[in-house]
Amino acid sequence: MIQTEILSINIGKPVQMQHNNKEVSTGIFKTPVHEPLYLSWVNFEGDGQADLVHHGGREKAVCVYSYEHYPFWEKELHRTLDYGAFGENLTIRGLLETEVCIGDVFQLGEAVVQVSQPRQPCYKLSVKYGVPEMLLRVQETGYTGFYFRVLEQGNVKKEDGLVKLHSHPKAVTVDFANEIMHRDKTNVEGIHRILDVEELSENWRATFTKRLAGTEVSSKERLTGNK
Repeated sequence: MIQTEILSINIGKPVQMQHNNKEVSTGIFKTPVHEPLYLSWVNFEGDGQADLVHHGGREKAVCVYSYEHYPFWEKELHRTLDYGAFGENLTIRGLLETEVCIGDVFQLGEAVVQVSQPRQPCYKLSVKYGVPEMLLRVQETGYTGFYFRVLEQGNVKKEDGLVKLHSHPKAVTVDFANEIMHRDKTNVEGIHRILDVEELSENWRATFTKRLAGTEVSSKERLTGNK
């Protein structure tokens, strides 16, 4: 079994912040905790999301981000970043988007989790850092992170690490899914390859299905949050 290091478990409740002269609620501010936490079907104990349409829920219960990307963003943002800087629940080391696949299953303490989709960058990341082009930079780099759905609930502590139990036979990496979603959008073969993974989240499945039908909302609408 391959174990990935958990550097930090991060949680936080939604707070209010200013954006375009109005207040918006966001759960992007996460801080490390050091005691064991219970992971339920929808989130870690004490955690919360403001926009339950696009964040959290059964298929996006845990947001994961690789610490290997931190030095790049520290250089881009000209600042030191603390664990949880990207609103992730798990800051890990040793598992990248190019390696992890949709449908892979992991032991996480007493819990069992499964990769459901890449993390879809939210405009509130730009608001947090005051960098309007932040979302596009995340998409361009592919340093998005990814989400877990919870297959078995249980207590988790960072010392447990993340242990892979099952590699999905379709081997569709998070990086490949990002490539088709954000950059190679007309790659029909690639879309079908991703849709062939039954464990893909309903949200991403709907987006790719709409794209095949020519009814996907524009990238601009998704990035700005306008509907």
